[in-house]
Amino acid sequence: MEVEVKLRLPNSQSHQKLSNLLSPFHTTTLIQENIFFDTPTTTLAVSNAALRIRFYNLDSYAVLSFKSKPELTQGISRVEEHEEPIDPSLARSFLTDPNGLLGLSNKSQIMEKLKGEFGVDELICLGGFKNVRGVYDWKGLKLEVDETVYDFGVCYEIECESKEPERDKELIEGLLMENGIDYVYSDINKFGVFMSGKLPLK
Repeated sequence: MEVEVKLRLPNSQSHQKLSNLLSPFHTTTLIQENIFFDTPTTTLAVSNAALRIRFYNLDSYAVLSFKSKPELTQGISRVEEHEEPIDPSLARSFLTDPNGLLGLSNKSQIMEKLKGEFGVDELICLGGFKNVRGVYDWKGLKLEVDETVYDFGVCYEIECESKEPERDKELIEGLLMENGIDYVYSDINKFGVFMSGKLPLK
């Protein structure tokens, strides 16, 4: 179970202000490309599940992930997540040959699960979006400040994976309020935004 605090920033100015504020705590910046797959009848999306390949830093490495049973309430996200590393060159080939993923079922617990539990026997590539993630080590928390670029616009968010989400959310909210940075609780995840084809309401 992945548990995260998710707070949405309203605009690029808030994103920049927060990034500047956290700059002494910066550890790395990740360039992520997220590509999603489903059956032609959207079996996974209908079941509130998502199959994703994420490429990092221009194909330096890649991760295959499957997320299901998402819950997002009051800025706290809970989701079942399974991840496996995957060769970036092989992963890139699946963008034009999505069914090639099915051939991994002997080596991939994720693909074996999709075949067995969801009856997946055909896949299509849904496309995806890019994300620039600034990572900061602040007060023992790993804060991830995202600029997510969709075909239809840009969204800004702060995320923090947490074992004590209520406590950590309060810490992060305190940081934002003390520095006059506007925010709202995220009420839809990035995949949901992508599938909706429109940015969340402010």
